[in-house]
Amino acid sequence: MAQQANAILLISFVTAVLAAPLAGAQDKERSGKQVVDQVCASCHATGANGAPKIGDTDAWSKRASRGLSSLTKSALNGIRKMPPHGGNPEVSDLEIKRAIAYMVNQSGGHWVEPVGSKPRAERSGQAIVKAQCIKCHGSGKGGAPKLGDRAAWSERVKPGVDTLVRSAINGHGGMPARGGMANLTDAEIKNAVNYMVTTSIAPRKGE
Repeated sequence: MAQQANAILLISFVTAVLAAPLAGAQDKERSGKQVVDQVCASCHATGANGAPKIGDTDAWSKRASRGLSSLTKSALNGIRKMPPHGGNPEVSDLEIKRAIAYMVNQSGGHWVEPVGSKPRAERSGQAIVKAQCIKCHGSGKGGAPKLGDRAAWSERVKPGVDTLVRSAINGHGGMPARGGMANLTDAEIKNAVNYMVTTSIAPRKGE
């Protein structure tokens, strides 16, 4: 009986050890706000060392026009007085991206904070338009050329699709940089522009 009891205790102990998380392991990566509060705020809350102050719309709008990939590269490598990874090597690449998106949004931006660290497949133009672009291009909000408006899109495409893509990347008129969706790659933006152009000016049935 004693041996059986000891065996049960040993099995219970081993099971508990295997089920327990490793010491120091994070259950999940931190949100942008958490990273900013714990790491970035030491400079960005006050503008110390020339860092763009959170809430400074002008300073952040200029940086936001570069897109999330470019800003992330600067943060990872370090720029001017900011050391690599904001001086904290434990901050993951994804957490850096989330922190940047959070600071941009606190400074007048409307970015979508990255939600996953796993590589993802390139999104189609149709998927991007349905998820984001349709918010303005579906109704013509803010002067955006309405999806399906042949005249409006024919006029805009005259300088070439690449010109439209650059405008979408940098922002134009009432449209923010990258259409307000910071994690869109240049290729995905081109997919979305191509979809809206071809959908809007393609010959209709019977023409």
